Amino acid sequence: MTKDSTTLLSAQNLTCIREDRILFEHLSFTINAGDIVQIEGPNGAGKTSLLRILAGLSQPFEGEVLFTNKDINKHREDYVSELTYLGHLAGVKGEMTAEENLAFNLALHGHENIDSDQALAKVNLTGFEDALASHLSAGQHRRIALAKLWQTNTPVWILDEPFTAIDKQGVATLEKLFVEHAKRGGCVILTTHQDLSLSDDLYSKITLEYRYF
Repeated sequence: MTKDSTTLLSAQNLTCIREDRILFEHLSFTINAGDIVQIEGPNGAGKTSLLRILAGLSQPFEGEVLFTNKDINKHREDYVSELTYLGHLAGVKGEMTAEENLAFNLALHGHENIDSDQALAKVNLTGFEDALASHLSAGQHRRIALAKLWQTNTPVWILDEPFTAIDKQGVATLEKLFVEHAKRGGCVILTTHQDLSLSDDLYSKITLEYRYF
């Protein structure tokens, strides 16, 4: 896949410390338009911490993150409007139906590439459009959150374990979406305990390994 050389995200000398561990130190890398990057490492290596720092939700001990060469903390509003972040919590409102959750997200910062019914079908939630989220399982909440990816036009996707509670077919559908998003000039940064089925030329890895003081 031909990639754009435009740099979207740049991590500069990031250091993250948790209690008696240095999760990562002086970590620098760039993520360009068209990149799919998997953050890997053992449990406790700082994968989620790194994603939260890249999303501007946590601060590093040292270093900075730039979006299109601008510090994300100094230009937070601009960055947030270009970012889709999916963390461990699905962020689904229990008092709303599955379809209403997508409509609410769309009203805030979506871009209607497909309608809500189609987006829910992509994650195998056909028939649950009118079900209150409070009546659905944690796995179904996760799939509602993932359905939002089909309705966003933000270039930067940061996804923490997006394949949790997703079957093999669903994983393949998401991987296809990631490749399509990258081809459109976006980037995807994700963690997963599963092996990606993408060819090596379609994605790269950043490996973390903590050490004690």
